[in-house]
Amino acid sequence: MRVLASAVAFTLAVAASSAPAQQLPVRRQAKPTRPAITAEDLMSRLYVYADDSLAGRASGTPQHDKATDIIAGWAKQIGLAPMGDSGTYFQAVPLLRRAWVTSPVVVGEQTFTYQKDYGVFAQWRTKPFDGGEVVFGGLIGDTSVHLTADQTTGKIVVFGYTPDMAAKGLQAQFTSALTKPVGAAKAIVLPMLDEAPAAVRGYFMQGEMVTVPSTGPAMIMPPVIVASNAMTQALVGAPLNFAKWGTVTGRYTGKIELRDTPTSSRNVVAVLEGSDPVLKHQYVALGSHSDHVGVQPGAVDHDSLRAYNLEVERVKATLGDGKTPTPAQLAAIKVNVDSIRVIRRPRLDSISNGADDDGSGTVAMAEIAEALAGAKARPRRSVLFVWHMGEEIGLVGSDWYTKHPTVPRDSIVAQLNMDMVGRGGAADVKGGGPTYLGLVGSRRLSTQLGDLIETVNKMQKAPFTFDYTYDAPGHPENIYCRSDHASYARFGIPVAFFSTGLHADYHTVTDEASYIDYPHMASVSQLVHDVTLSVANAAARPVVDKPKPSPNAVCRQ
Repeated sequence: MRVLASAVAFTLAVAASSAPAQQLPVRRQAKPTRPAITAEDLMSRLYVYADDSLAGRASGTPQHDKATDIIAGWAKQIGLAPMGDSGTYFQAVPLLRRAWVTSPVVVGEQTFTYQKDYGVFAQWRTKPFDGGEVVFGGLIGDTSVHLTADQTTGKIVVFGYTPDMAAKGLQAQFTSALTKPVGAAKAIVLPMLDEAPAAVRGYFMQGEMVTVPSTGPAMIMPPVIVASNAMTQALVGAPLNFAKWGTVTGRYTGKIELRDTPTSSRNVVAVLEGSDPVLKHQYVALGSHSDHVGVQPGAVDHDSLRAYNLEVERVKATLGDGKTPTPAQLAAIKVNVDSIRVIRRPRLDSISNGADDDGSGTVAMAEIAEALAGAKARPRRSVLFVWHMGEEIGLVGSDWYTKHPTVPRDSIVAQLNMDMVGRGGAADVKGGGPTYLGLVGSRRLSTQLGDLIETVNKMQKAPFTFDYTYDAPGHPENIYCRSDHASYARFGIPVAFFSTGLHADYHTVTDEASYIDYPHMASVSQLVHDVTLSVANAAARPVVDKPKPSPNAVCRQ
């Protein structure tokens, strides 16, 4: 699942979970699958798809291409027809490979190095710079600070945070910094590195990133340098809490330049043709995303990291109301590494396998396709399967597909999206358990689609208890805008987003196939299969009875 849905697509989240009741093996031999949707088949597929050999499936990498080859192989084996470019299963999506050329930052006698003391973020165009004057922009959250554009133009602007702003979390800190008058600054420096979770540090420390080319006027903004407390204090010349805002404090000596190289990635698109000679020209679309976040710079001990993250989430649960632990509370969390070593020797890990995010949705789609294709009677409408690339870098694959569909866009009667459907236990989410399932967007455009899903659910052997919490308009997690269904909804296509929720292994190296609840995932897959069949066989397409958004408008939770 994409972490943040705003103008800035940016990885900033850690949530929680626990292992299933029975610990599964780290490695498992794949077995042949069969038409019925089973936990065994899902396990066979996911252990292949979330294997270390795919190196976290980051978009634009050879490993992601290998992952899409696996999906296309499944589609061909199942008997789905290719619906990509030029009679293939692949639809090419243009990308940019973005790399930073940097030099050490020298402040007096201190030297700070890239990927150790600081990282750089930008999904926008930036101008290169080689040093400049440093101005302290004050503490974000301090209402007495009234920084002006004149004070920041041509400067490297360093910000700090008040305790209240720091308690709101990294996302709020980052977003607040960009609302300041810094558009003409050379760079923005934020002291976020020391407190950031490992996954976020890894995101900023990567030597390069992949992003989508701009199709409009280039947005040029200053790069954001995420630095250690030691580096920001050296730049300002004093602890940030005691520095005077607006003061030019010294000089930044160091180079940052952005270099872009064109590249591409690909969606996988296939179709199961419907049986009705008229309705087969309409499509029920199923979607998931094939990519994840790749390899983190630097390896960590897998088991102790997971134990720590689980304990962090336990502390979060005691705080309530979505609050996050303070730095002091995080520092107080201790993990008994010795007891972990009794169970398993240390294992260093740097690969974010993405078993749940979104290996689970990816393999669930393959299982649903196999069940539909193997049935005695095919659905009346055609079923369109789109495994989107680039969800993690800003819904890129679904954005491209909905703007360049391989079937007429108005022939898509509904889009059912699965992203993270492999967990949902009591330790994963509040109210979790065998019948837990989050549902988002199912009535945003079509009341009829939402009602149909509820009806189909009641006919399941063990009906789900739908959690609509994250469907609430204005909900701060912004889940409605954070996965690929949002790209379809903006064109007025009714959508439903199925997810078992965030957890401690989200966007970390511990999101592996051995922690998935396969029976639960099989139940979710069966429900989505039955909903797909119900929509595909209905006499009429779901009625859109809610206002359609503008396709060019920013998504709104």
